[in-house]
Amino acid sequence: MSFTAYLWTLFTSALISSTVLPGGSEALVVFGMHEFQTHLWIVVFVATAGNTLGALITYGMGRLIPNKKQEARSLELLKKYGPITLLFSWLPIVGDGFCLGAGWMRINFWRSFLLILLGKFVRYLVLAAVSLHIFS
Repeated sequence: MSFTAYLWTLFTSALISSTVLPGGSEALVVFGMHEFQTHLWIVVFVATAGNTLGALITYGMGRLIPNKKQEARSLELLKKYGPITLLFSWLPIVGDGFCLGAGWMRINFWRSFLLILLGKFVRYLVLAAVSLHIFS
């Protein structure tokens, strides 16, 4: 597989896995850490970009849901801790709910974007570091 084809596959996988659709990009990141060791930062940045864009799509979907003043149980953590919860948007299952809820609650887009980006970047950075340790 060429590096360019790998990057597009990684980006697409990371994007899809960060929407409400099922998927995962971790295996592709680990593969990239092993196969393309001279381009480690590019792998992390592409995975982060795809995953962040997917989360922002989910955020946008939340903005499309009418914001009525009814309580939703899945939003309890987001309401309790506020936008900082978006640092954990990388978590399986609940992370997508955080992004959807942030959009639904009309949390500031730029604050949401920065917190999602930071959380996703740290996640892939840790995954890359663990992968490198395993393969070295």
